Amino acid sequence: MEKIASFQVDHLRLKPGLYVSRRDKYGTTVLTTFDLRFKQPNQEPVIDMPALHTIEHLGATFLRSHKEWAKRVVYFGPMGCRTGFYVILEGELSSEDALPLIQEMLDWIIAFSGPIPGAAPGECGNYSEQNLGMAQWEARRYAGVLKNPGKENLNYPG
Repeated sequence: MEKIASFQVDHLRLKPGLYVSRRDKYGTTVLTTFDLRFKQPNQEPVIDMPALHTIEHLGATFLRSHKEWAKRVVYFGPMGCRTGFYVILEGELSSEDALPLIQEMLDWIIAFSGPIPGAAPGECGNYSEQNLGMAQWEARRYAGVLKNPGKENLNYPG
């Protein structure tokens, strides 16, 4: 069996940040998968499920509605380990290319008020498991990391 590239990243040295996880080519189209690592793996508590679910709903809504990026957004969703999210964007992009978009998304989540988009019984399979306050706390914390990121927050550990 082929080794999964993301399992080869040293999770004991991985810090919160915004990383290029992989690039895939389909014909002439390149898709870049980003690792939005909110938490330091195996070192701090993971994101609780209601906050994770709320960030998923809000992040997907923001990205898929963005005036400039919407047509280039392929996917936004949580990691199974609950330490962050993946976003897939069309284009051969760097962490620095995606950074303003992700910062804008976090600002939008932090300022959000009102009903969570897609959080109704007919729209979501677990609509009631949401926590806006904790989602905003996690977004604020992660936004602090991305405010002035160092190399260790934009490049996987070697």
